[in-house]
Amino acid sequence: MTTATTTTFGGLTIHHDERVLLPRPWTQAQSRWAAHLATGAPGQDALELCTGAGHIGLLLAALSEVRVVAVDIDPVAGEFARANAEEAGLAERFEVRVGAVDRVLGDGERFGLVVADPPWVPRAETGRFPEDPLPAIDGGHDGLDVARLCLTVSARHLLPGGHVVIQLGSVAQAETLCADLPDGLQPREARTCEGGVLVHLTSG
Repeated sequence: MTTATTTTFGGLTIHHDERVLLPRPWTQAQSRWAAHLATGAPGQDALELCTGAGHIGLLLAALSEVRVVAVDIDPVAGEFARANAEEAGLAERFEVRVGAVDRVLGDGERFGLVVADPPWVPRAETGRFPEDPLPAIDGGHDGLDVARLCLTVSARHLLPGGHVVIQLGSVAQAETLCADLPDGLQPREARTCEGGVLVHLTSG
């Protein structure tokens, strides 16, 4: 039996239940950093990968003028993200697509900004978080399987001069990921937050 609840996230009311990842307050920093970068990004279109209930991308939209395409493989997450966009009055600038992050975009679609919130817990450690839905936290052997895919998609769909802000679990993960980036992406800055690490990259 599912139990719906709400969380306040940066002033937004976010609906969710135990089938999607609980919005973490610290991830507001990702939305705010991305909103700051949006002011200098090429174009007004942003892409959010692994959106979950939509909170990070919705706060980005609320803090900026960007139009967001939000992607998640989980249909339940997609339903919550759409409902939360309606609740926030942002549905006209927040399009939700359900499917694998590397399957739902057209070849010619380009974005000036990508926000990625992939699962980053190493598979052997997911048992430490029994309250979290496994697909939302399982990042594979080293926690970076989905993060790598997100950066591959980012490199394919970023406009020249575009930005990526990706969420990871640790500085060590950030270093590992940035040591082998897809062609065209350059690391710029990493910020350690209370619950994880945010990494900023740009297209070259």
